Amino acid sequence: MYFLLNELIFPDVNEADEYGILAVGGDLSPERLMLAYRSGIFPWFDSDEPILWWSPPERMVLFPDELKISKSMKSILKKNVFEVTFNKDFRSVISNCSQIKRNNQDGTWITNEMIEAYVKLHELGYAKSVEVWQNEELVGGLYGVDLGHVFCGESMFSKVSNASKVAFITLVQNLKIRKYKLIDCQVHNDHLESLGAREIDRDDFMEMLISD
Repeated sequence: MYFLLNELIFPDVNEADEYGILAVGGDLSPERLMLAYRSGIFPWFDSDEPILWWSPPERMVLFPDELKISKSMKSILKKNVFEVTFNKDFRSVISNCSQIKRNNQDGTWITNEMIEAYVKLHELGYAKSVEVWQNEELVGGLYGVDLGHVFCGESMFSKVSNASKVAFITLVQNLKIRKYKLIDCQVHNDHLESLGAREIDRDDFMEMLISD
């Protein structure tokens, strides 16, 4: 039986089930979303489901010092094939993320309700985006929630080869300069693993999250 949210409160993350589901319901208000991220929790649900809140037992993260850049990517970055910007067009980034076809996934979890909730977070200065441009066209990008010492990545998209990698690498390099502890990638992803992300225990993740 999952914890049913009514008040602005979450149960301890260790009460999540074996898959990482912690609670059900509530809303996507800025207050609840920021409480969730600061507590090691994130929303993830299909359009035909109630809001589900997750805190997986194993957390996929990337430590800035562990970023892996292949020789081919170093060449692409050096050639300046793309232009990269920050927070120039958040709505377009999240909208594109909602439309990208993904393997083993029907539809999208980034519903219109989610889009408007994160656009509001962006307007409040919490949600951030990275845009990748080619010939003045938006061809890739990512967005997430910035906690000041941890960046919680949410989703990325790419319309041309390597565009999302360029967004991610540029973000990590920027966060490394600013002494961020880690990038939260939430759940295992082969694409991010190739860039240096790895899984750590939830307790270790929580310790780093709360010790800012």
